[in-house]
Amino acid sequence: MAISTGNSNGWRGRGRARLSTTALAEMNVVPLVDVVLVLLIIFMLTAHVMEYGLDVQAPVVKEASETNEDLPVVTITRDSKLYVNEAPAKNINLLGSDIRSRFKTNAVFVRADRRLQWEQVATVIAALGKEKFDIKLVTMTEDVGK
Repeated sequence: MAISTGNSNGWRGRGRARLSTTALAEMNVVPLVDVVLVLLIIFMLTAHVMEYGLDVQAPVVKEASETNEDLPVVTITRDSKLYVNEAPAKNINLLGSDIRSRFKTNAVFVRADRRLQWEQVATVIAALGKEKFDIKLVTMTEDVGK
């Protein structure tokens, strides 16, 4: 018995099968490109109409009235001097215990000169953080600062 190397149904020996049909193996991408271009045009025409974010109208309020409660404000001047409500602080290590003895609140406001180095502000915040204070930084709005 002889083994033939080729037969009429497309087999050649022990190799892979080959189909005798000649199908076009390329994909027609023209319809895909047409759809993508139409979507791009639609996006370009509607992008400027869409608004981003939430439409929230914040209420307008008057300035807050002054409270009778005396709140601690730690002020750091440009020359690194510490004040607690206009009174000079003697020692940064005793700052937390001094505030605890004078005030009933757990919140401390820290106000620093804008030209001050961050390291000096961070030192004061760390000293207050050891005493577990709720630290709030005081800033000014642009229209007030002018």
